[in-house]
Amino acid sequence: MSKTFVVSDLHGRFDLFEAALARISTYCPQGTIVFTGDYVDRGPDSRRIIQALKAGPSEGWRWIALKGNHEEMMVRAEHDSRERERWLANGGLATLASYDGAVPTEDLAWAATLPIYFKDAHRIYVHAGVDPAMPVEEQDAATLLWLRYPPGSDIDYPGFHIVHGHTPNPDGPELYRGRTNLDTLAVRTGRLVVGVFDDDRPGGPSDLIEILSR
Repeated sequence: MSKTFVVSDLHGRFDLFEAALARISTYCPQGTIVFTGDYVDRGPDSRRIIQALKAGPSEGWRWIALKGNHEEMMVRAEHDSRERERWLANGGLATLASYDGAVPTEDLAWAATLPIYFKDAHRIYVHAGVDPAMPVEEQDAATLLWLRYPPGSDIDYPGFHIVHGHTPNPDGPELYRGRTNLDTLAVRTGRLVVGVFDDDRPGGPSDLIEILSR
């Protein structure tokens, strides 16, 4: 059975990115990896993560890199001084340090054009969340990039399970009937949890891969 692996909220932790890819490759020889955004800010190696994602996967793998709200802030900061202050106050200084002072135009252009959701037969993958009251295709970027569900709440999006990050829970991941939140605040905890989803089976993850930094 083919599988989709989901990696959430790396925030500059290239060590966890590498460790996740290594563990995934031993779990399965091929498949899809969905990255749900927030590759930049707070951690030390935003540039290395972006360069790796731009380079793409090895043979047999498909990568889907989604946009997170931190990529959105980084892009907006380039042309708006108020957005720049907001970005810098939310971890952007670490991103600039990883680039020796300035994010190249080509990396900003890459971040700007990232998709904001991915849908397969049974699930919708997104950075922050989805409003269950309307089709995902009709929702604006602000919802998909910034939404936070009330703590402990579930949702019912007809026909699909929602897989997201964005809302940090160091005790997570959070597994509900209608949604899975994989953000475990890895940038601070050093604990990244990868969701494993069977492509032919609806619902939440069939397995979880826990990665701990050394």
